[in-house]
Order: sequence, then C-alpha cells, then structure tokens
Amino acid sequence: MMYEHTHNHLVHHQQPVTMTMDTMKMDMIRRNKRERNKESNNNNNNSNNNKDNKLRTVDLSCMSLESLPIPSLDLATISKLDLSNNNLQNIPESLTARLLNLTVLDVHSNQLRSLPNSIGCLSKLKILNVSANFIQSLPQTIENCRSLEELNANFNKLSKLPDTIGFELINLQKLSVNSNQLVFLPSSTSHLMALKVLDARLNCLRSLPEDLENLVNLETLNVSQNFRYLDTLPYSIGLLLSLTELDVSYNNIKTLPNSIGCLQKLQKLCVDGNPLASPPLEVVEQGLNVVKEFLCHKMNSSGDQSSRKKKSWVKNFVKCGTFQGRINSGMKRPQHDGFTKLKHQSIHGLASPGGFMGMLSPLRIFSPRRSFS
Repeated sequence: MMYEHTHNHLVHHQQPVTMTMDTMKMDMIRRNKRERNKESNNNNNNSNNNKDNKLRTVDLSCMSLESLPIPSLDLATISKLDLSNNNLQNIPESLTARLLNLTVLDVHSNQLRSLPNSIGCLSKLKILNVSANFIQSLPQTIENCRSLEELNANFNKLSKLPDTIGFELINLQKLSVNSNQLVFLPSSTSHLMALKVLDARLNCLRSLPEDLENLVNLETLNVSQNFRYLDTLPYSIGLLLSLTELDVSYNNIKTLPNSIGCLQKLQKLCVDGNPLASPPLEVVEQGLNVVKEFLCHKMNSSGDQSSRKKKSWVKNFVKCGTFQGRINSGMKRPQHDGFTKLKHQSIHGLASPGGFMGMLSPLRIFSPRRSFS
C-alpha cells in the first residue's frame, strides 16, 4: 500500500509538473513581453524628458535673412531664439504662436516695423530684445507676457507705450526705451513694482508719472537728454527709497524737487546741462551730500516757493497712511549769512540742517502713528 500510495502520489504530481512547465513558458513569454513594453515606455519617457531637459538654443543671427526659413524642428523645443542682425521685416504670427517654451527672444538690428500680436502667447518669455528696429508701437498683447523680466526697445521709433503695461508686466525688472520718440510714459508705469532699472533717455519726454511711490525696488532712473522738453520732475521722486542712481542731465530743469534730499541710498546724481537755479551751481559743485543737505533745508524752510507742491506731497503721505505729522508754514527759522555756515546734525546717516529734517525723516514718514516733538 505504501508503494502504491507513493506511486499514486508520484502519478498525482506528474501531470501538474507538466502543466507547470507550460505555465512557466507562458509566464516567461509574458514577462519578456512586459519587459519589452516597459523598456519601450521608459525609452518614450526618456525621450520626453530629454525634450524637456534639452530645450534648444537656435542661433540664426548675422545671416542676412530677409525671411525666416520653414522650421524643420518642433518649435516647442526652442527656449532661446536669436534672429538678430538680419534684414527681417516681419515675424510670422504662426511662428511666434508655436514658441510655447521660449524664454529669450532676440530680434535686435533688423528692419522690423511691428511685432506680431501672437507675441502674447509667449507666457514663459523672460527677455525680449527688439532694439535697433523701426518699431512705432508695441502690440497691446505684450501685456500677456507676464513672465517678462527684461524689455529692451532702444533705438526704435516708439511714440508711446501700451497704456496698461504697468498693470500686467508684474515681473518686469528692466525697462529700456531710450532713443525713441516718447512724449510721456503711461501712468501705469508707476505700478511696475518689480522694476529696478528704467532707462528713458534720449526721448521727447515732457513729464514723468506723478505717482512714483510704488516703484519701491527702482535703483536706477535715467531720463537724461530729453533736452528742452523735460523741465520738471515729480515731487514723489523723493519716495524712491531704493534709488541709487539718478540721471536727469541735459534737460530743461530749473529746480530740483526738494524731496530728493530724502533719498538716503542715492549715490550718484547727474544734473549737468540743465539751467538749474535751485540748487545753485555753487552748491552742485560741492557734491551730492551738500546738494541733499541744501534740498533738505529748503524743503523745511519758511517761504519755500514750492510750498504748494510740498503740501501736496505730504498729503499723499497722509492719504497712504504713512505720514501723521503736520508742517507749520509759519514756523520761523534763524537767519544765516550762507549755507556753509549752517549747523548740521546727523540723522540716520544723512546730514540735515538744524532740527527740522527729523520732521520729514523717511523713518518717521514710514512709521505710522508717531507724532512729532
């Protein structure tokens, strides 16, 4: 019985062993197929990743191109496109609309008279250089390029910028529009809160936007060489507390706003080529610190000819809730024979005449609910 049991046992397992062999073969086939599919999928994924990780730089500069060749590659793989120094008169709308991953577009030194409206499709664009062309206006759709950090439109024929450009280009850090025919900058320019550099020299500017206080990051402002056209600067220029360089040379400015004396970070001030009466030439020749001291003194002295502007400026502080003090226009100051004889006291690194500068110290102005002693 035992042998028979064992035999039966062996017979009982012999058939399953045969089935297992067939099953193993099928499993092996399936496994190989799965591995091949997996490998194929991995290759496809790697290919897609390579497309993402290997976005192309296409350089077609200095080729005397009058029109763009039909592209032989996927335009969505281009991150940087250089078409500069050619003879291009236009950029096709269909081309621009397909550059979905473009971050840098350089078309300077061509014969362009306009930009395509489809430039608004470039949502990832960070740097746009359209300088040295014949562009008369920028398309309104450029406002959709909300990733834009640098816009260079120097040496064109721009007579104006889009009215609402400042409301949309919230990441713009550098705006260069020198050597154009701009008569004014749109009021929305004052809302470019990320702006660090504004270059609007060599234009026909009559004035600057009145409300500059939102340009809290502006470090360099150049509005020089607007010649006879620009004859005043807004009083709110004194609120540009990050400003380090101010160039207003070769204009028709007779009086600098006294608020410039509040610019504690200002390191460079260029006023050459203006018919300045205030500050006078003898003060300007003594350097920046003396100019700021002079303006601070004038801002707080009685009989200031710009008292109406000063009061209006202070009202703006009150409206913003950043100024809680008051100016007593009847306050008498001691008479001095000359500016150089004034006694100065240092207030937070800025020398100011007498004790009146403390009243308009930026630290006080931007510290709400604080009264003056």
